Amino acid sequence: MTTHQLTEEFEQCRTQLRSYLLRMTTSAEDADDLVQETYLKAHNNLDTFRGESSLKTWLFTIGSNLARDQLRAKKRWPEEVTDICRDAALHNPAFLKEMMHIRLNSPQGKLEIKEHITFCFTCVAKSLPLEQQLALLLKEVYAFKVKEINKIMSTTEAMVKYHLHTARSKMIEIFDRRCSLINKEGVCRAVFANGQYRFLIGKLQLMLDYESTDHDSGVDCLGP
Repeated sequence: MTTHQLTEEFEQCRTQLRSYLLRMTTSAEDADDLVQETYLKAHNNLDTFRGESSLKTWLFTIGSNLARDQLRAKKRWPEEVTDICRDAALHNPAFLKEMMHIRLNSPQGKLEIKEHITFCFTCVAKSLPLEQQLALLLKEVYAFKVKEINKIMSTTEAMVKYHLHTARSKMIEIFDRRCSLINKEGVCRAVFANGQYRFLIGKLQLMLDYESTDHDSGVDCLGP
């Protein structure tokens, strides 16, 4: 593997890697820094790449380790993080006024259903233990196979499957309890059609049911 080959292949997966790190950190600045650090670390350790996995898997391994090192020192988000943010916004008239102006007058302020699902999925996943969040994103969003995830996470396939099972169960529980589009008594009052949300929950349930087999799922991913 030459430096030129590394750079060329890195650029091919840069967008997905940044998307992944952004979901992990929820900070565009941190994600950009981690992408750069990932490339520099890969470049400095290029002689250790043996081709035992794809270069993409190797780069995600480096990026995951860098993100985990940064996130371990931080608290996980509470399940009610969206309520906390909403209440803070409602008690800040200047911010609320500016937010509503953007929402009503800017094309960028229009939240599409897919974007809202992505937002909710990311927020809820941030309340999971770090290893569960990482495994869930790699499998459900970025379509890595279990055997690739165990390399990225430096663990066993059995532990990856455990993290996935636990994360999926917890995600279903939280969405069922909190999302008013799935459960009318839920606390989230987002004004979107519930078909997309039911697809998300159905997909997570399908993955739980599929775990009784030894195969990786062929179900479509949520997308980066």
